[in-house]
Amino acid sequence: MLKKLKVILHYRKQFISLLVGVPSYEKYVEHMDTHHPGEPIQSRKEFFCEAQETRYNSKDGRVSRCC
Repeated sequence: MLKKLKVILHYRKQFISLLVGVPSYEKYVEHMDTHHPGEPIQSRKEFFCEAQETRYNSKDGRVSRCC
């Protein structure tokens, strides 16, 4: 029963992250290890900052989207 609850909570976290547009750092690391083994892996902070930059296309710290 506890194992099933852990699985449910894991998928809940994954669902909410995808819903709000936060990419998975773990998936990124897995991808880099599999497909680009010689390249450096960004830190979690660098990964998050790049994802936000890509999503919101900020310039000079300002969001350039209308909404």
